[in-house]
Amino acid sequence: MLSEKLFSVKTCAVEKKGIFYAGGSYTGEVNDHFVCNQMFVEVYSPKKISCSYPIIMFHGAGQTNVNWLTTPDGREGWADYFLTKGYQVCLAEQPARGRSAYHPQINGPITHHPVEVLKSRFISDDGDWPQSKKHTQWPGNASDWNDPSFRQFTASQVEYLPRNQASQKLVLNAAEDLFKKTGPAILLTHSQAGPFGWLLADHFPEYVKAIVAVEPFGPPFSNRLDAPVAVNYGLADLPLSYDPPVQSYKDLKLALLEPDDPNLKTGWVFQQDQVRRLPNLAGIPILILTGEASYHAQYDHLTSHVLRQCGVDHDFVRLEQVGIHGNGHMMMLEKNNLEIAEWIHKWLTEHLQE
Repeated sequence: MLSEKLFSVKTCAVEKKGIFYAGGSYTGEVNDHFVCNQMFVEVYSPKKISCSYPIIMFHGAGQTNVNWLTTPDGREGWADYFLTKGYQVCLAEQPARGRSAYHPQINGPITHHPVEVLKSRFISDDGDWPQSKKHTQWPGNASDWNDPSFRQFTASQVEYLPRNQASQKLVLNAAEDLFKKTGPAILLTHSQAGPFGWLLADHFPEYVKAIVAVEPFGPPFSNRLDAPVAVNYGLADLPLSYDPPVQSYKDLKLALLEPDDPNLKTGWVFQQDQVRRLPNLAGIPILILTGEASYHAQYDHLTSHVLRQCGVDHDFVRLEQVGIHGNGHMMMLEKNNLEIAEWIHKWLTEHLQE
């Protein structure tokens, strides 16, 4: 008989659950064909549905759907929380990751997060950014590699594609089939998955009813401050439907934004006379959410600024501004994860147009 310690979460809200695959294609040679680039999605439906749209959760780099299902110390995750609030929940595992098959001959090399990076960036309070010392919400001993929560989190990590452009292309290719199955939906993205929200809304605006971007990938355009040369399209590595159009990110004209706060990073935004609009994103309720102690606290203001330059109204909320303190980048796993989920739920309730 399994130990009761393994059953710390009681999933009482689920009426039905299932899995499906979105996208993918046949490839290979005669007598050796296989499906590649498909997206694994697990779906849960509550006993009482109170939201008209499902919420699709996209994990970040090195992560899988485990992020949404539980926490490293075995508490209720965001998937169960949103089920209790009446949302149908879809958990999407990026193609070539986790249960979405990876084929090295098609997808190329993979990489991983070293434990040392995981500790400094996600777990401890001794990172190399000024906000790091405020990190108090990790559920365990952040210094002990053998601490149960530390071990559970590091054990959950998987290899991932090193090029963000490749991951964005795979998700975008699977999106049409995904939306055919889910219908219009709320997108909840985290970290590396941030561009998925912008790209899916840009390509399929009729299907995206809201975006909750938890510390989306950034800063925009480039990390290098020594030359105003973009290395991507600002909010994504793939082209966006900018107006006026741009043929290449190399054509974008940039300017430095220098915040008054010394704890915030200087970074690239659009040169004022070269601003492009993003008409497909305009009008979609959008929330950018940033933790007080995260390394993203240094630069998420730049992503928000670029969105506003592009005519995309949204809410940019630092958790400490709404009385939620001490969170790092992996806020969905931390001690107060359900307090944050509750705040997101209230925001969605106020902003969703049924």
